[in-house]
Amino acid sequence: MRFLGRWGLSTVQSLCSESPSNAHALSSIIMEDRACSQMNRLLSKTRLINLCGTEHLKSRVQPVSSVSKDSPLTAYCKKRASEMSNRRVAIVGAGAAGLCAARHIMAHSKHFASPVVFEQTETVGGTWFYEDSEETQDSRRHVHSSMYRNLRTNLPKEVMMFPDFPFDAHLPSFLPHQDVQKYLERYCEHFAITPHIKFNTAVEEARPIAMEMDREKTMAWEVTTRDQHGTQNTETFDSVFICTGHYSDPHIPPIPGLQYFKGKVMHSHAYRRPEPFAGQSVIVFGAGASGLDISIELAKAMAQVMLSHGKPALTFSLPPGIQQAPPLSRVIEDGRVQFKDGSLVEAEVLMFCTGYNFSFPFLHPEQLHLDIRDHLVAPLYRFILPPAYPSLFFFGICKTICPFPHFHCQVQFALAVLDGTVKLPSREEMEREVQNMVDRKTAMGVLERHLLRMESEQWRYYQCLADSGGFSPLPPVIQSLYEEVARQRQKHPQKYRNANYRLVTDTQWESIEKTH
Repeated sequence: MRFLGRWGLSTVQSLCSESPSNAHALSSIIMEDRACSQMNRLLSKTRLINLCGTEHLKSRVQPVSSVSKDSPLTAYCKKRASEMSNRRVAIVGAGAAGLCAARHIMAHSKHFASPVVFEQTETVGGTWFYEDSEETQDSRRHVHSSMYRNLRTNLPKEVMMFPDFPFDAHLPSFLPHQDVQKYLERYCEHFAITPHIKFNTAVEEARPIAMEMDREKTMAWEVTTRDQHGTQNTETFDSVFICTGHYSDPHIPPIPGLQYFKGKVMHSHAYRRPEPFAGQSVIVFGAGASGLDISIELAKAMAQVMLSHGKPALTFSLPPGIQQAPPLSRVIEDGRVQFKDGSLVEAEVLMFCTGYNFSFPFLHPEQLHLDIRDHLVAPLYRFILPPAYPSLFFFGICKTICPFPHFHCQVQFALAVLDGTVKLPSREEMEREVQNMVDRKTAMGVLERHLLRMESEQWRYYQCLADSGGFSPLPPVIQSLYEEVARQRQKHPQKYRNANYRLVTDTQWESIEKTH
């Protein structure tokens, strides 16, 4: 050990024999990396404790399970002893949020070791990596992306970009998904993130390891992964960042009698192109961004579309071939679909555009004191961390947001928590704050499945994170342009993407002529 090499064995014996206080002081030096729960096992390999004849050098370690001398936790101790104060962070997912997390961790090398990013596919981009088929050739892996061939962003690149990394200026404001994927690849290359990504590596489990070191409780995380060859590996980290998104586990609401439907039942997650539906009658259930977009595509491909939803009747012009309908009620035994107004129709395709479930199969929610439901993860302080385990962070679970700037703010807040800039309230206070938010929204009539919708509240949220975390807030021009585009989207759902914009200052934007 480097400490014995510094003083020599006789010096150590002399110091320890003089008094227990000397032994305790020496213990503090040797144990300066308090996150290393197995240092006592390393010490036991030396004659130090026996020579001192005192228990003051022993640390008390209480892992969740027994740990052998060859365990990943022991390896973690050796690595952490060399890194000293730099925290190790595991990032699950190399989509936009995971890349953003890696970029900012690397920018704070004073406090953090190099990130380790686990990505189950062979490329970065997450949901932005388009796969033409909804089925993967690898039977072990579910297709993650929900992209369809003709998708274009519904936010302009001037709003959508990471604040510290603009899109190429020559691109139009509203981009095909391929350009967003290229942007993320360029982001990854610019910040040299790729060497820190373990591709084709799925996380199978992430679990906390509770420890007590020198009368102080600490926490580490064991992350177990499996690569494409089936090799399992376990590493230990100080913190885990969950960056898996929430657009890969389709939500299909319970519809009575659905088994009687005689046509094709599918979710928009599996939709790729409109041509196979030409000439068919299609019920699209859900009039959110995807439901409306896909309905317009299908109608242009000469499908007969019934857009079923529970919103007030859409007042803007829809293309011929789209008819609005009330929400689905049930499917009767002869296969016809009944709407809530009692009307019955026959259809060849029933397509659910009904959102996605939260799914974290590698976590144990009960152990983490988390309630993970289809549309809700709670409690999460500031929509990011569970109060019971504040070294676990979820990014991007909120909805109706400006995603990349959202990740940008959340990641920096999380790092400020880990480096001590943000002093968290007690667990009870954090849980109370979360419950107060739920009570407030519930009193306003917000349904449980919409509790994570931010909409106009996102801007105050970002400012709050920046104020607490000590980083620069988003420029006001982002909110201003975001709100303008939302107005245009409501008025002209088929034409709003024809516009182009330019940011002039932190507070001003302007419309520009389309360049190509």
